Amino acid sequence: MIPPDKVPSAPPFFQLRCALAYGAPLGVNGVILPYLPVWLAGLAFTEFEIGVVLAMQLLLRVAAAPVAGFVADRISERTLMLAWSGALTFLSALAMFFTRDFWSVLLVIAVQAVVFAPYAPIVESIAITGVRRWGFQYGSMRVWGSIGFVGVTLVAGELRGLWGFETIPAIMAAGFLLTVIVAFTAPRLGRAAVRPGADRALQPSSLKRIDLHVLMIGASVAQAGHGMFYTFGTIHWQDIGFSSASIGVLWSAAVISEIVVFFAAGWLVRRVRSWTLMRIGCAVALVRWTMFPMDLGFWSYVGLQAMHAFTFAFVHIGLQSRLVETVREDQESSMQGAYVFYNGVFLALSTVLSGLLYRQFGPPSYVAMAFLALAGLGIIAFAARLHPQRPASGG
Repeated sequence: MIPPDKVPSAPPFFQLRCALAYGAPLGVNGVILPYLPVWLAGLAFTEFEIGVVLAMQLLLRVAAAPVAGFVADRISERTLMLAWSGALTFLSALAMFFTRDFWSVLLVIAVQAVVFAPYAPIVESIAITGVRRWGFQYGSMRVWGSIGFVGVTLVAGELRGLWGFETIPAIMAAGFLLTVIVAFTAPRLGRAAVRPGADRALQPSSLKRIDLHVLMIGASVAQAGHGMFYTFGTIHWQDIGFSSASIGVLWSAAVISEIVVFFAAGWLVRRVRSWTLMRIGCAVALVRWTMFPMDLGFWSYVGLQAMHAFTFAFVHIGLQSRLVETVREDQESSMQGAYVFYNGVFLALSTVLSGLLYRQFGPPSYVAMAFLALAGLGIIAFAARLHPQRPASGG
């Protein structure tokens, strides 16, 4: 561990390099989230099989992420894991060209999920370290992940419209190759440093704080409400006659609204309590998923997609703000891995539930996602009551 008085100055172009590190993996997600279900449907998989593949992908990511975070906090340089993660996921994307049946696809996507799991939480931990050590603005770095997502989503939508679902593995492979390149440009920070003032203000281990785990569970349950949308949103819009370009615009509308919030994140966290941000996000999610199955036109769906600024970004920024204030730097990767674990477990369960409900009831099943938002709101409220209210504890 770096002695407190030996903490180095920030690496050159830290925010720019973190922005690139966010943009590459979240850009790949701009293909995976909206179009991997379409690729699976193109292979003639049933709704249940699609749900199983996507749920398995999430479960394996969450199983691998805490282990990767634990290791990342203990090796000399976290970016080494980024390079290995990017290279192995690139190989897994190439394997998708040779898979067609359910079991071979399940195996390839399983391997891909495990090796891709470390990338995003390690990038998150590097950025949070920059916020804590040198006062960088989290939102100005994280926003480029959202920009990468929306850019790749639009391009992937156009290419799929031109050449069909078979182009999806090729776009994924290109994205994973970019994550390899970006891994070598990410800031190298060495081992985590602990500032004396911050260390004394915290309990011996942030990982043992029950209130933080309850908070992460609450945020994860609320975010799990996106499960049905991530799995069947594109398929639903195709069924009601929206073109590929229109669907790309709808996905982009959600992420553009998210981008606006991330750009304003510094202003928000100075004026709105992190607990309030999360509560607002859950309340808006309740409205969004209740209205989603209604008979709406294109522009009404654009409005519902704009609510993503609250249902995702408000909850995410509020949670990360709490973690910056309360988590020890030398446990940052481990805590981010724990959050990925909780987030993935509940999103995977939501995805499996979505496959069963959507097959039985179709779009009205979105009401179940509204109940998840309500449950998340209740758990976050409980976490606020558990949170220590002493100044020395971050309360």
